[in-house]
Amino acid sequence: MTFLDILRTAIFALRGNWMRSALTSLGVIIGIAAVIVMVSVGQGTQAEIERQLAGLGAQKLDIGPQVQRSMGGVRMSASSFYTLTEGDAEAIREEIPEVELVSASLRGSSQIVFAENNWSTSWQGIQQDFLEINGWRIASGSGFEPQHASDKVVILGETVRRELFGADTGIGETVRIGRTNFTVLGTLQPKGMSGFGRDQDDVVMVPLDTARRRLMGAMGLPPGAVMDISLTVAHPDDLAYVQGEVESLLRQRHRIDPGAADDFQVRNVSQLVATRNETTRQMSWLLGAVATISLIVGGIGIMNIMLVSVTERIKEIGLRLAVGAGPSDVRRQFLAEAMLLSLGGGLLGILFGIAGALLVGHFNTDLPIQLNGQVITLAAAFSVATGLFFGYYPARKASQLDPIEALRQ
Repeated sequence: MTFLDILRTAIFALRGNWMRSALTSLGVIIGIAAVIVMVSVGQGTQAEIERQLAGLGAQKLDIGPQVQRSMGGVRMSASSFYTLTEGDAEAIREEIPEVELVSASLRGSSQIVFAENNWSTSWQGIQQDFLEINGWRIASGSGFEPQHASDKVVILGETVRRELFGADTGIGETVRIGRTNFTVLGTLQPKGMSGFGRDQDDVVMVPLDTARRRLMGAMGLPPGAVMDISLTVAHPDDLAYVQGEVESLLRQRHRIDPGAADDFQVRNVSQLVATRNETTRQMSWLLGAVATISLIVGGIGIMNIMLVSVTERIKEIGLRLAVGAGPSDVRRQFLAEAMLLSLGGGLLGILFGIAGALLVGHFNTDLPIQLNGQVITLAAAFSVATGLFFGYYPARKASQLDPIEALRQ
């Protein structure tokens, strides 16, 4: 029998009981569609997390106080201690040449008021490099210059600008933060929500010295005290080396004895990026594995129906063998039927999977979708492999029937 003869015979046999054929393919359809939808959601989520973490800076180090220390047996939070100073930031800038940008900062929260409008927001007291280190861009007005170091000027995040000024930029207007009046120098381009559900645009920036004197003066901070120091390096390969140099320099400046605990911690953002990427990658594999189980179940369904078909068509098989068909012809015919069931289910599954992924992205805009051509191709190949694997045993069983015994039935 030629290939076309085998194909026509297989199509005729499947069409004779089309309802059973459709239900048999349903397992493969669901499996393929589940693979495409789950992997698309997983890869889209991974890409979104990578984009958000990239905004944190893959060449960045953040230095802050230790999370907890004890005093008199009482555990206290890091905000109770100001172990870092502007001098530490300047020392890092001057003594570690691989460092590109450095900024010390303070932070807090307060009510900001303009005319009859007011808004509760967080503020950052920053140095000039802070905006570039953290990926902030000026939308209108200007940023801080060296001459603004002690001035009462402010840069508004998009959320604060919108709440206070509506459609206006507010440049040149006077706002009150706490008890101090500030002149609006500029506004920031919006960043939107962070990966942790925080509105990044609900913030205002003021010069570091101004924040210390005007917004935190009543707290009695140590001279030059800061809460955090951020820095970037020119080359990503230098990040681990710079981290070691920073830790060594700060231990020396803070007079920490060998073996004693540090009063600061250095956070490497690139390590966070790598950890998150690995986590989301494993989640994608997990989703794919769950969907693959559906494919295997569909393949078992095909094998089961093909075995039933062999049992029902024993007399037909015996007649074919008696009139000259060889065992290989019978085997190819039943294998072709299994392949058609699996391939047809795979093609429908791909269409339903793409449609399902697009619907998920349409109705849930917070859940990013990323269709992957390689995954779709792999799903189609897997459907063919499913037909071959699970259809071979029934086909082989049919080809090994004895013609005389088969005709008796």
